[in-house]
Amino acid sequence: MKMRKLGKTGLMVSEVGIGGEWLERHSTEEVKAVLDCCREEGINILDIWMPNPKVRSDIGAAIKGHRADWIIQGHLGSTWQDGQYVRTRDLGKTAVAFEDLLTRLGTDYIDLGMIHYVDKPEEFHEIMDGEFFRYAKRLKTEGVIRHIGLSTHNPAVAKLAALSGEIEMILFSVNPAFDLMPATDDLDRYFADEYDEGLAGIDPLRQEVYKLCEEREVGITVMKGFAGGRLFDAARSPFGAALTPIQCIHYALTRPGVCSILVGYDTPEQVKEAVGYETASDAEKDYASVLANAPRHAFSGQCTYCGHCAPCPAGIDIAMVGKLYDLAAMQPECPESVKAHYLALDKHGSDCIGCGGCEERCPFGVPVRERMEQAKELFGK
Repeated sequence: MKMRKLGKTGLMVSEVGIGGEWLERHSTEEVKAVLDCCREEGINILDIWMPNPKVRSDIGAAIKGHRADWIIQGHLGSTWQDGQYVRTRDLGKTAVAFEDLLTRLGTDYIDLGMIHYVDKPEEFHEIMDGEFFRYAKRLKTEGVIRHIGLSTHNPAVAKLAALSGEIEMILFSVNPAFDLMPATDDLDRYFADEYDEGLAGIDPLRQEVYKLCEEREVGITVMKGFAGGRLFDAARSPFGAALTPIQCIHYALTRPGVCSILVGYDTPEQVKEAVGYETASDAEKDYASVLANAPRHAFSGQCTYCGHCAPCPAGIDIAMVGKLYDLAAMQPECPESVKAHYLALDKHGSDCIGCGGCEERCPFGVPVRERMEQAKELFGK
């Protein structure tokens, strides 16, 4: 299992993690079997947004004696009231639910204290300017949470979080379908059978979020990576074509700023299938060919950093050059940190010999040679 640094937290997280929601429907023994398999396969990051007391206790029993092996995302504002989940900003109820989480997990700290499910910009400002965020800060000062994160499906909120200087990492919904959607707090739009907004590629705001997170070291962990499984079924996919779990995982992990994709598992076998990403071939990871040949897509002309342009006879890592160029080009001035990463590459845009082989291989018709020249002009090499 490969590890990535979760932004400025400094935590090293597994590229493939676990989102714990599916564990709610399983017995104590089944939960333990899944989590034991995750740990054995090298998975070390676990998201627990669920307030259901039983699943929290089952997870606590499963990780007993192995707490140090796990980086836990625990949510502030996810509560259990009258036998059901309720999202709240009431501090009294929030504090009770968080103490319950600590008790049932058998721990005295949570690695990533997540401000739970903020999908409206106005709510983000209310939280950050009010007692809810002061509560999170107090927990961090006391060492009860080690880092402050936030979960959202809305790129407008994710951008505010990335720019805040206070939010250290973001749990964000990422997949090729959602990436086409303009910012919204209506989750039903993301799960529509077809997108009819006149889409013309990856939504610019989502691109900006990825680039801001990469530049500012605000790590992203991914939820909804499979769009609820709809991307596996051509009849239900908004593209009219089916992707595999490995392709969806690869798509998420090629986004700038992304450190880990959190997958739901019912069985140890499903854990092993997801972890199989680490040994999958390039052909198995290839989401780009599927999307480019789908009946419906809007990626033409846009670099998705898929790597189809390789190999370059001049030895240029074209996808990385493109990623760093995009990251720098969104800024009024080229950030020195991005320039340093670019200059550290073995080969640069200036090394392009203009053969055009990369453009013949690109499934989305990206003008690669033009982008290499633009990188040369921007970075001076």
